[in-house]
Amino acid sequence: MEKVIKKIQMVDLKSQYEKIKTEVDVAIQSVLDNTAFINGPEVKAFQVELEKYLDVKHVVPCANGTDALQIAMMALDLKPGDEVITADFTYVATAEVIALLGLKPVLVDVIPDTFEIDVNAIEKAITPKTKAIVPVHLFGQCADMEAIMALAKKHNLYVIEDTAQAIGAEYKFANGTTKKAGTIGTVGCTSFFPSKNLGCYGDGGAIFTNDDALASKIRIIANHGQSAQYIHDSIGVNSRLDSIQAAILRIKLRDLDTYAFARNKAASFYDKAFANHPNLKTPARANFSNHVFHQYTLQLNGVDRNAFREFLASKEIPAMIYYPIPLHLQKAYLDVRYKAGDFPVTEKLCATVISLPMHTELDEETLKYITDSVLEFFNK
Repeated sequence: MEKVIKKIQMVDLKSQYEKIKTEVDVAIQSVLDNTAFINGPEVKAFQVELEKYLDVKHVVPCANGTDALQIAMMALDLKPGDEVITADFTYVATAEVIALLGLKPVLVDVIPDTFEIDVNAIEKAITPKTKAIVPVHLFGQCADMEAIMALAKKHNLYVIEDTAQAIGAEYKFANGTTKKAGTIGTVGCTSFFPSKNLGCYGDGGAIFTNDDALASKIRIIANHGQSAQYIHDSIGVNSRLDSIQAAILRIKLRDLDTYAFARNKAASFYDKAFANHPNLKTPARANFSNHVFHQYTLQLNGVDRNAFREFLASKEIPAMIYYPIPLHLQKAYLDVRYKAGDFPVTEKLCATVISLPMHTELDEETLKYITDSVLEFFNK
């Protein structure tokens, strides 16, 4: 089997850039020419266009996805000691912000097939101190938002959607209506980190809400707590999306659904190649959400993951482990409430998952080389 010539990337940002290079270069030069680097017209235009795409009343751009989560929690007036429920199987930023604000992270397990937060586990974790739920739309599809919103209503809780990995995904309600990820809960947060499905060429983030009063508070907090210049009504932060990043995001937003289509095409190729393989479990699709495949994550069965990864590396195929250690076993989040064995699904996933290259530029030749190489490992 001959190796493909083009170097395989987990995320091929260069090839994607080359396709939109002319538009991007012109847009960046325009920002440089008008010198409105902060809160320039490109930021406002991107905000309006993203509001339209998401069908949400308010988008507040900010500096990054972690800031988005922090600002959202500050705007909801969560107080030190308040409990916030989130998934144990996620990137650290979700819990990091909860802890940073003096809130109490309450971790729960996830569903083994879809990797999404377990609604039954959420319900069992609710106490009189619980104030919010942070569902993470992991790897590109939605958590079960209809069930989560019903729980939130029952217990009078806020819902803060972490949609950094699933922007553009749609949730389908039982009545057939749909809403974009991040627009269902009290507030939604996303990241525009370069490797995200909608990524800029630096850092960036945004907060979404349909609540007018909450949107006003978010804007004030994100701008040093200013209601007007030099008038500070609350303690805030300095978190802005710069105009160059907004200009790039405007271009990429127009192609976001096309990007999702390309990712799904690649995922379908993987699915077909690995169907019914005894050692490989392909990612499941929830029946209430489409998938935009931020990651394509396999679960290995009876496989030495390190040996598997090293074999792929010998074929010049990158593979990543998202995530190798559960939050409850991370040194920074050790807690007397939790011990090894408390979150069996998450712990098993952390020991068995591996993600293959997933991006918009995967052609059939590359996908065939990757899948043939994966299958070769089991036929050695």
